[in-house]
Amino acid sequence: MPTISTGAVHSNSMYYELFGVDEASLAAVIAVAMERGADYAELYFQQSRASSISMEDGIISRASSSVDRGVGIRVLVGDQTGYAYSEDLDLEAMRQAARTAASIAAGGGGVPPQGFRGRSRQDLYSIAEPWEAIDVARKLPVVQELDRLTRSKEPAISRVSVNWRDGDSRVLVVNSLGEARADYRPMASIGLSVTAEKGDEIQTGYASRAGRFGVDHYTDELLTELCEEVLDRTMILFEARRPPAGEMPVVLTAGAAGILLHEAIGHGMEADCNRKGASVFSTMLDMKVAEDCVTIVDSALHPFERGAINFDDEGSDVERTVLVENGNLRSYLHDRLSARHYGLEQSTGSGRRQSFRYPPIPRMRCTYMENGPHTRDEIVASVKNGIIAETFTNGQVAIGAGDFTFYVKNGWLIEDGKVTAPIKDVNIIGNGPEALSRITMVADDLRIDPGGWTCGKDGQSVPVSQGLPTTLVSHLTVGGEDA
Repeated sequence: MPTISTGAVHSNSMYYELFGVDEASLAAVIAVAMERGADYAELYFQQSRASSISMEDGIISRASSSVDRGVGIRVLVGDQTGYAYSEDLDLEAMRQAARTAASIAAGGGGVPPQGFRGRSRQDLYSIAEPWEAIDVARKLPVVQELDRLTRSKEPAISRVSVNWRDGDSRVLVVNSLGEARADYRPMASIGLSVTAEKGDEIQTGYASRAGRFGVDHYTDELLTELCEEVLDRTMILFEARRPPAGEMPVVLTAGAAGILLHEAIGHGMEADCNRKGASVFSTMLDMKVAEDCVTIVDSALHPFERGAINFDDEGSDVERTVLVENGNLRSYLHDRLSARHYGLEQSTGSGRRQSFRYPPIPRMRCTYMENGPHTRDEIVASVKNGIIAETFTNGQVAIGAGDFTFYVKNGWLIEDGKVTAPIKDVNIIGNGPEALSRITMVADDLRIDPGGWTCGKDGQSVPVSQGLPTTLVSHLTVGGEDA
């Protein structure tokens, strides 16, 4: 099977060789997809490789590797989608998949392209060596060092788990417009879980570092930072208590608290929900949805982030999309289908899919709120009695309405404008659009969280990034001691 170096990401011809196709065979498959009168057809070729190593208490417990390869064929007719895929890249197998995808149409044949032109693209995640060139002997010392470092720093730690994952995806997208694009997409992550014991009390903690990186990203400095973060989060729980329950101000910390923005608000701004009228935001374009200090962005253009992509999974250009500007709802996240539905000239480059087995749908990439005019200290000082929510787990969200419940793993109590004590075992309950309208202060300390975030929707999982500056929500329901 041919391989491609990271330096060949701009060469469509090398990807033709990788997948065993040429322009004639591509045109032939698209002609079948268009033969019943489709408006548009697209072929999404993908070869993905993944490997993982898991260490439990100093012993390698699992190691695996896999390769996946195939083509997804999509046909659009108005607002309808026909889709089929094939793991067999033989010409006849692809033609059969194209006939299946084309079965939604019932008109005269469309005109297939006579050739395919390449399109320019940025390079947001070039790495020195492709992951397939990195053997286990270069990964194991990183895993072992993180395990050793964690045990050496805190005697209360009774269990340590380290999980390493790396992989890449080689993608070729061609369509009935005669466009062709190829990309090499690396991905890597390392996660650290610990269990600490003091007497009869047990606490756990977890953190990760992930992105479209090469092996050289995982330095001693990064491992030390990750270790200290996990230990700080875990050990403080022995001192933490539950806060009072009730309605109160909630300060969201910079970085990981962006999960609330992503889940409770971001999904409601994906265009498929709005096209179907399922989102509360579907009738609110150009309306005021937040205070002037709130600007929310979804961008694919942050180098090496998990949510970065050089072009989306439809082959469309990606961009920095301003969803909310100074409190006003300005845009949804569009794929090709929703952009056409709304009469837009082009999508926002938000069409994403888990693999060739799935059609693309509007998805977030790197979602965050921009900096505001305040400082973190000003925000804390403004709160008479409330909490700081630092890290979240086990959230549940109704995407359309935006109703949410999040469990706060780490946080702090604010009393008379001062941070006084760590808290734990806290539920935050609210509604995304209402919480958005209740944001009254935004700090100037935006942080994109470096963790290994993955977003699930409609049975598909895709890598994403998210972030937040320190943000004050004037009131949310907090489940504490009196709940």
